[in-house]
Amino acid sequence: MASIGTWAFGFDFIGGGPATLTLFLLGCFLTALVIGALVCALVLLFGTRAETSAWAAVNFIVMLAGIYYPVSVLPGWRAAISAAIPLTYFLDAVRAGYGFEPQFAHPLLTGFALAALYVALAHWALASAVTRARRTGLLLKLSE
Repeated sequence: MASIGTWAFGFDFIGGGPATLTLFLLGCFLTALVIGALVCALVLLFGTRAETSAWAAVNFIVMLAGIYYPVSVLPGWRAAISAAIPLTYFLDAVRAGYGFEPQFAHPLLTGFALAALYVALAHWALASAVTRARRTGLLLKLSE
């Protein structure tokens, strides 16, 4: 995709610097880890019927993180929710790498701090969901 984007639009994907791109991708992977662990926990708690709503919520979260537009255009309460999403800060950092004005001070530091907190909470939620699913027998039902 990067090659096609460079060929078709003349966009240099590494123009923000390899370090910025690497940290951005690491932040995206950590955010995906948190979302995946939470979806697994929801499926273990509520069965497969929770999967559809969980993935729909992912699209809502990505929209609030500012992947389609800057977070500065969001109304107050939505901007507050956006500030709690690590991906918001990683997107701000990669935009700053391409010369756009950053909206947050220390976006990578804030993003990684939030991601670390959410990874710990998601791990706890998944471990608790596995324990409950074992106790209620849902884990055995899901494995059939």
